[in-house]
Amino acid sequence: MRRPDDGEFSELVAARSPTLRRTAYLMCGDWHQAEDLTQIALIKLHAVWGRVRRREDLDAYLRKTLLRACIDEKRRARWRREQSASDWLPDPPAAEGPVDAAAADRDLLVAALRTLPAGQRAVLVLRFWEDQSVEETARLLGCSVGTVKSQTSRGLAALRAEFASPAYATDPDLLTWKEG
Repeated sequence: MRRPDDGEFSELVAARSPTLRRTAYLMCGDWHQAEDLTQIALIKLHAVWGRVRRREDLDAYLRKTLLRACIDEKRRARWRREQSASDWLPDPPAAEGPVDAAAADRDLLVAALRTLPAGQRAVLVLRFWEDQSVEETARLLGCSVGTVKSQTSRGLAALRAEFASPAYATDPDLLTWKEG
C-alpha cells in the first residue's frame, strides 16, 4: 500500500476544508459538530488516499464520505445521552448597529434548516447548496429518486411556512422550486 503524499494531501485539505465544513454545518446545524464531521471525512480520505487521489470524482467521494459521517453521527446520537452544546446554550446576542441584509437572510435560512428533519435537510443541502441533480442526490443518500423529490417538496414547504411573513410575501418566487 502506498503512503499518502503529505504535500498533495495537505493542499487538498486546505482547499476543500472550508467548503466541507460549511456543507457539514448546513447538514447538522452545529459548527463544532461540523468541524468533527469534516475531520472524520478527511481522516477516512487519508486512509485511502493512495487509491483515490487521482479520481475525477474526488469531490463527490468527499461529499459522500461527509454525508455518511453525518448520518452515522445522527444514528450514534440516538443511543447516547449527550446533548450538543447548541441544544442548551443560548443563541449569541444579536449584533448591534447595521446588519448586512444578506448575512441576516443567511442566518434566518440556517436557523430554518435546523428545524427540518435530517432527511429533508440533507436533501435540500445536496440539491441546492451542493447543486446536485435529483439522481445524484438519490445516489448519495442511497434512496430512490421519488424519495428525493418528496423530501425536497416537504422541506421547501416547511421553509416556506417558516418564512411566511409580510417581509417575504412581497417576492412570490422566493423559495420556489420547479421540477426540471
